[in-house]
Amino acid sequence: MQQNKAGSKTALGEGSYPVQFSVEYPKSRNRLTVLLRLILAVPIIAFMDLLSGDLSILDESGDPWDWLLPYAAMFWIAPLLMIVFRHKYPLWCFHTFLELYRFNARVTVYLLLLRDEYPSLDEQQAVSLQIEYPDAKGQLNRFLPIIKWLLVIPHLIVLTMLWIAALIVTTIAWFTILIVGWYPRGLFTFVEGTIRWSYRVGCYAFMLTTDRYPPFRFGP
Repeated sequence: MQQNKAGSKTALGEGSYPVQFSVEYPKSRNRLTVLLRLILAVPIIAFMDLLSGDLSILDESGDPWDWLLPYAAMFWIAPLLMIVFRHKYPLWCFHTFLELYRFNARVTVYLLLLRDEYPSLDEQQAVSLQIEYPDAKGQLNRFLPIIKWLLVIPHLIVLTMLWIAALIVTTIAWFTILIVGWYPRGLFTFVEGTIRWSYRVGCYAFMLTTDRYPPFRFGP
């Protein structure tokens, strides 16, 4: 593990893409929690909504798209303004985004049946999301963030199809776990790779932590 000039630790190897994601393949499964997964996940999903500032869960008249604005302001507009006008990425801001992304990753993994542990609010558990802290002046073009969302349109098209497939795979996995008690390894790898791909695109185009264009691949 190395430490950069700003004091942020990173476990990423030299030459690797600056966003790495992995999930430990479970040795055993809890059929009961898999059967009731959507019900058990309600509290943690509600907590995520409250974090985003979306109170529509408490107000039936709330606009279901209201969650987009606070997330956009926090994870895209804020770092965009910091990079464009100050050419810096405050370390405290990075760590805030990183921990929120990690929490989101644990919830996503739980919902997609990759693991049975209930998502922790702080511990990484068996889900690893590593994002390299950027040297803004040395690694980030201060004007590129303005057009990054355009550059990832090909990725977004591919990811739309991949996520449709991932939801189908999750449905198949749900039945498989209930019947035989395990998640087929090939299907597990596909869903894990789809999540990894999504976080790389998100960090490039919206969290803005790297200028390295995301690779079109599932693997590390």
